[in-house]
Order: sequence, then structure tokens, then C-alpha cells
Amino acid sequence: MDRKLIIGTRGSELALWQANFVKDRLLELGVEADLKIIKTQGDKILNLRLDKLEGKGFFTKELEEGLLDNSIDIAVHSHKDLPTQHPAGLIIAAVSEREDPHELLLILKDCVDIKQKLSVKYGGMVGTSSNRRKAQLLAVRPDLEIEDLRGNVPTRIQKLRDEDYDAIIIAKAGVFRLGIDLSEFHVEEIDPTEFIPSPAQGVLAIQIREGNQDLYDLLQGLHHADVAEVIAVERKVLNLFNGGCHMPLGCFCRKENGKFQVWTSKADEGDSFPSRLFIESDTADGLAERIVAKFSKQRKYPSKVFITREISEYSYFRKAMEANGISIDGRSLIRTFPIINKLDPYILRDVDWIFFSSKNAIEYFFNLDPQLSKKTRFGVLGRASEETLRRFGKVPHFNGEEEGIHTTEIAKEFASIAGGSKILFPGAKGSLRTIQQMLPEGTRIIDLPIYETVLEEKVEQSHADVLIFTSPSNVEAYFEDNLIEPEQKVICIGRSTGKKFDEMGVSYTLPYSPDELGLSEAVFGL
Repeated sequence: MDRKLIIGTRGSELALWQANFVKDRLLELGVEADLKIIKTQGDKILNLRLDKLEGKGFFTKELEEGLLDNSIDIAVHSHKDLPTQHPAGLIIAAVSEREDPHELLLILKDCVDIKQKLSVKYGGMVGTSSNRRKAQLLAVRPDLEIEDLRGNVPTRIQKLRDEDYDAIIIAKAGVFRLGIDLSEFHVEEIDPTEFIPSPAQGVLAIQIREGNQDLYDLLQGLHHADVAEVIAVERKVLNLFNGGCHMPLGCFCRKENGKFQVWTSKADEGDSFPSRLFIESDTADGLAERIVAKFSKQRKYPSKVFITREISEYSYFRKAMEANGISIDGRSLIRTFPIINKLDPYILRDVDWIFFSSKNAIEYFFNLDPQLSKKTRFGVLGRASEETLRRFGKVPHFNGEEEGIHTTEIAKEFASIAGGSKILFPGAKGSLRTIQQMLPEGTRIIDLPIYETVLEEKVEQSHADVLIFTSPSNVEAYFEDNLIEPEQKVICIGRSTGKKFDEMGVSYTLPYSPDELGLSEAVFGL
């Protein structure tokens, strides 16, 4: 380039960071640029929620107009703010690497209750103006009060600091880019597979005029094709839903081992219960269309699911099924019994870690009123076990998601953290000991059987469309007297449960995560 480029940007601290990031990358390519600050509709109108503003592109339209009237050469956007339809004559020339797409829940320390999911006290007030965030928050914590929160990132954090709210939810990407110190708050980092972010969250879009080939070629030095590939799926889903910033839609795509993994959450309104979907595909071709078709009003859902556990009237899974007109038959086919009624204090002496592989293990262990050292750390398998542990006032220091990777891989990861220490494994009599077997020599392992499982003698056949099995023991109990009916679909929690069906030659679905969110996604995806 024989002249300085002009980069158009909004004036917020985050927008300026993003524009300067692009400016610095251009300088590395030997091209100088200046910034031009342009105010957008979203910057000017701060007294209304985004879904009350007219049209789309609240944070991008004026920048695009600057490109079209040649007053700037480049517009730098948060990709998630862009409408899916570009104005004629403009193109996205490059996208940045993806910053961490996790959400952060920032909580005033005197409003923390770790026994509650997400650690916000019961009935707490959470600030957000995102309908997507509101719908997903209320789905798991209907007791929360959600209040509007506008402003740039530092402004929102200051409003929390001023105690206008008990907590706020905010994108990790913006906080990280600005280097904001959050030590004064309790911070809950929420995985994008649990709390599904906006399409293209954490990615910058570099927009130019169409036909400027020299600038386009130059910007390929900043382009990340791998990021463009996955956010194209997310943006296509948004496009097919004809959605914008105000739509209660989350979509997150990533590529793992050559496969596209996509999580989608969509509600009708911010206070409506969202439906969730997980899809894995070898190709991106037609993937967005498949996802949108699953949310069609015309699709036929199962009329009834059978699950081998009791489901409370307040559970996420029950609410997710009932929101789509699906009834539930929930009954455990096994009974569990404690096999010790008192804990020898010597067993807990110098224990560094306690690892739980099931919710039952946690409940039976803490019913023994263990006297634990404050230094003791906890490991669990999955979000359901973490929630159970929180009910006893403990937060895990290690959480392995059993379906995301094989249990042996989780064991290797845990071994890298806890190997060589003293670890207690409370659990069921006769458990498989998968984690223990992977721990290195020198690790002091204490197996503590604290309960046993007994199968029900006679199990009534279910004629539900979908059968969900939560453990190998429940599979054994059910198929002692029953068979799969021709049209029934099977969902399993855990690979060890799935192995039982492998032995029978019966096909089944494994949820990505072995909890109520994952189960809901699996039923919705059938």
C-alpha cells in the first residue's frame, strides 16, 4: 500500500482494542493505518434494550456506511454484531483467531452460594440485556431475577461494583482483551457447550469494499481459515432463522478430530424455555439446514420417553421435555444401599484428593459426615456430579466430562494433576476402577466401597418411543424380562452403559455430556 489506511471503529475501549489489534497486525505486514472513531446507533441509544431498537446492525451500520462513502478503508467489527446479510458492495476480507468463547458470570462475593447452580444466591438479580443469555439462565435457574444491563464492558463491570446487581454475565473474550482484574468478584467460567454463546462470539470481522483486490490480498495475512470454517456454520444457522442480536439463539461450532460438533439453543422469547440440540457431522455441507430443520414447528417429536431414574417436577430435563409436549416415565430399576454407617477417621488422614465417579457416591459419602481437611481437593466425572457436590458446599478442582472424551483419557488427565498423591475413591461395591488403573506408580490409592446396588426383580415393559438408560445395572434389570420394540430408540448415559447394548447388538445414542442438558440435546436430536 502506498498510503496509510483508515480503519473505522466504534469508540468503546474494547472496540479500540480490536481496531488497534488489526492496526498492529497490518504494521507487521508493512502497512500503516490510522483509526477513525464512528458512533453507531447502539452507542447512542443506551436507555433501550437491543430488542426494542429498530432493524438490525445496531453496532455496525454506520461503519458500513463509512466504507460505502469511502471515508474509511477497513471496518473492524465484533463478528457477532454483524447482520448475516452484508450491504451490496461490501465483503468480509478476513476473520481473526477466536478468543475464548466462554461466558463469565461475575458475582459479588457476598451474593455467592456455591450450593446453587452457577453459585448465585437464590433469587439473585443478574444483569444482562441479551435474550439469549436470559433464556439460558432462567432455564437452569428460574429463581433468578434478570434485569437489563447496557453499556461497554468496563461500564457494566462498574455497575456490578456499585452493587446495582448481584451478578452480571459477560463474554470472557472482552474481559481478557482489556486485561480487566476480576479478583474482587467470584467468577464462574461457563463452558460454551453448557451455556451456548452467540454465533461467531470471540471473533473479529475485517470488512472492506468489494473489488479492492490489493487490500483483500494483503488481509489474507490476517485471515484464519479454520475459524472462518466453523463460524460459517454458526452464521448460516443465524441466517436461516432470520435472526439478529435480539434473537434468543446460541450456536457454537468447533472441529474435533475432523468432525464438526455444533451446539444450538433457541427460545421463542427471552423468558421462554430454550430447546437445545447437539449435532456431530463429517461435513459442513447442509449442516446448518439440518440444525434448523430440527427446530421446525412441523417436526414430530417422540410422544413419551422412559428413563431409569426418578425425575423431579423441577428438573431441567422434565421442563425441556414438557416444553416440546413429551411426557416422561421415570423410574429407577435398581436400589442402592449403604454398606458402611461410620467412617474411620484414619482413612481420611493426609488425603490429598477425593474422587467421585457418581452422584450416589457423593451422597453416601457426605451422609457419613466426613471430617475433611481444608486442603482436600475433589475430582468428579461430569456436570451432574459437580452439581451434587455443590449441594454439600464443595466445588470440584477437577471435572472430567465422560462423554467428551473416553474415560481412560480423563484418567490420564487426572493422573497428570494428582499422580503421586494420596487419593480416596468412595464408590460402589465392585466398581470398574477405570481411573485408579491409570494412576502412576507411587500414587497412594484408597478404594472405599460405601454402597452397593441391587436390581429390581421384576421390571415392567415400557412402550415409550425413547428408552434412556442411566447405568449398566439398569440395563441388566430391564432386559432380564424385556426386549426392545422395533420402533424404540435408545439413549445411554456413559460408555460403560453403552457397552451393554454393544453386547446385545442394539444401536444407541450417547449424549455429548452425561447430564440433563446432554440428555435433552440427545432426545431433541433423534
